[in-house]
Amino acid sequence: MKQLIILVIALICATSLLAQDVLVQRTFKSTRVINTHSVETLQKHKLDIRIGHRFGDLAGNAGGWQSFYGLENASDVLIGFQYGVLDRLTLGLTRTKGAGPHKALINGQAKYRLLWQSDKIPFSVTLLAGIGFSTMQASSSTEVLNHFAKYGHRFSYVYQAHIARKFSDRFSLQITPSYIHRNIANVDVNNDLISIGAATRIQLSKVYALLIDATVPFSPQHSSGEYTFPIGFGLEIDTGGHIFQINLTNAQGMAETDYIPYTDAKWGDGQFRLGFTISRLFNL
Repeated sequence: MKQLIILVIALICATSLLAQDVLVQRTFKSTRVINTHSVETLQKHKLDIRIGHRFGDLAGNAGGWQSFYGLENASDVLIGFQYGVLDRLTLGLTRTKGAGPHKALINGQAKYRLLWQSDKIPFSVTLLAGIGFSTMQASSSTEVLNHFAKYGHRFSYVYQAHIARKFSDRFSLQITPSYIHRNIANVDVNNDLISIGAATRIQLSKVYALLIDATVPFSPQHSSGEYTFPIGFGLEIDTGGHIFQINLTNAQGMAETDYIPYTDAKWGDGQFRLGFTISRLFNL
């Protein structure tokens, strides 16, 4: 009888401890918001196949009826996959057309969930390290960034910390400090770039959610208006089988080493574009 009482007490204590440390799931429903990565990592052995598309300017001088509101042009295209090695570790590889001075990009990412929001931890933290490699043909002109005098000039790197909290079933907020290093930049431009981003998800119904993200890079070129801040608005649709997103953004590129340093389109001039992303999960 004494052993039975001890066993019951041990089970109650264990259940109590587990109940106090329930992990918060789906702060965001996808590993990306619009432009930025989200705090989410994939479950172990989950494969995410992702296709993204950005059209041309919806309005402004390059948009309107002459380009069927940008639908006849493509500023960037993404295709790739991510795989959950562990619940906290996701590896990814994508190919993007590219919209900056370096195009035809192969992008690799590693995401590790350092902290997971729970009853004991108030927020989640996911660390990301990424590399971009341009496979475009080198230019014969030494005045452009894609001259690639050295093989290493084809590489750029991004490091991010995604800090997010799910405040309720309807509202999540994320802050993302970033550091980008480009092996080559214009002579009057620093190779290193620091930025801060914010993203939110607002659940509208069981199926629909509103997404917003923005990134503010800190550089003289952005302060002077030569480059602008990438801002995106999206509608997320959860079909049960996959996540579909339609968005509007002034960012032309889709990789961090592309859209953060090189976005130069202005919302006020109609230089924003329609885009979409399809994400489908598979069990492996």
